Amino acid sequence: MRILVTGGAGFIGSAVVRHIVNHTEHSVCNVDKLTYAGNLESLASVSDNERYCFHRVDICDRAALDAVFLEFRPDAIMHLAAESHVDRSIEGPAAFIETNIVGTYTLLEVARGYWSQLNDSAKDAFRFHHVSTDEVYGDLHGITDLFTETTPYAPSSPYSASKASSDHLVRAWARTYGLPTLITNCSNNYGPYHFPEKLIPLIILNALRGKALPVYGKGDQVRDWLYVEDHARALCNVLVSGKVGETYNIGGHNEKKNIDVVKKLCSILDELRPLDTVNLDARAVMRESGLDGKNYRELISHVKDRPGHDQRYAIDATKIERELGWTPDETFESGIRKTVQWYLDNPSWVARVESGEYQSWLNKQYGKGTL
Repeated sequence: MRILVTGGAGFIGSAVVRHIVNHTEHSVCNVDKLTYAGNLESLASVSDNERYCFHRVDICDRAALDAVFLEFRPDAIMHLAAESHVDRSIEGPAAFIETNIVGTYTLLEVARGYWSQLNDSAKDAFRFHHVSTDEVYGDLHGITDLFTETTPYAPSSPYSASKASSDHLVRAWARTYGLPTLITNCSNNYGPYHFPEKLIPLIILNALRGKALPVYGKGDQVRDWLYVEDHARALCNVLVSGKVGETYNIGGHNEKKNIDVVKKLCSILDELRPLDTVNLDARAVMRESGLDGKNYRELISHVKDRPGHDQRYAIDATKIERELGWTPDETFESGIRKTVQWYLDNPSWVARVESGEYQSWLNKQYGKGTL
């Protein structure tokens, strides 16, 4: 197939592109605006492959999208382009409305126009796969309930509301126009190439520098963690084998409290990059702050909780396991260790991605005295 991936320079999108190039015979066209979180260095290993191409295009730009469709002639769309950070959506929701809602509408219209001109067999084979989040369901207050594909939507943040809106648009285009669509809703992803504003990479990098490890409230919010390469494999499975019109929830079977994730990261770092033997710079920073500098847990700092913070997300992935045979390869133990090791092995990638805009955001979000 010829697969057009939007947001292919982002965290999950780049994992999808790498998976397609490295593990299939399909061709892939990466369409990405390259906002602050888009990074073509995440695709360096596949960028010279003859089955890969890139177009720097905003999905809100219909004329540019039309041109890409005309040139690439895709057999399928995997739509991952999105603004995705909850904290940023609270601070400035406009970008989330523009990209996640208007951008999805624009892509749907371009895809519909293109699809309508295909011959009957190509029409039947065409797929529009929309990649969404479990946050559209709101939160779970009990300790045993799980999100299923029929859980009612109850988004809590501007981010999740904008993603819920995009899900509804995709279903409406399928119902009204017959566009052959698929939707997936995933749990929290983690792994290599993750932009450092998100919890796991932020904790790893702050710890290595002897900086505070910010935890919202008590850190008792529960998330289901999914290794990004497992997710990429699941998405490609859905695209190829999923039933048109269906929704599939993708989860990692790894529910953890945020505070426990932070403590686990500290323990792995204590083992792989101990403060008392090799991390002299971090230890010096800690001692300047009045800390002993003996272990990374000393750096944990509880900060004011964010508004409308969901308490618990948990995915029931029974449907994709039963119908498509997908299960995650990584446990949280194996995946989190691989993730920490990747950040230890790739300091140059981190240094280049940490732009001035990123630093300004961290200072504004958590306070200059916190980080």
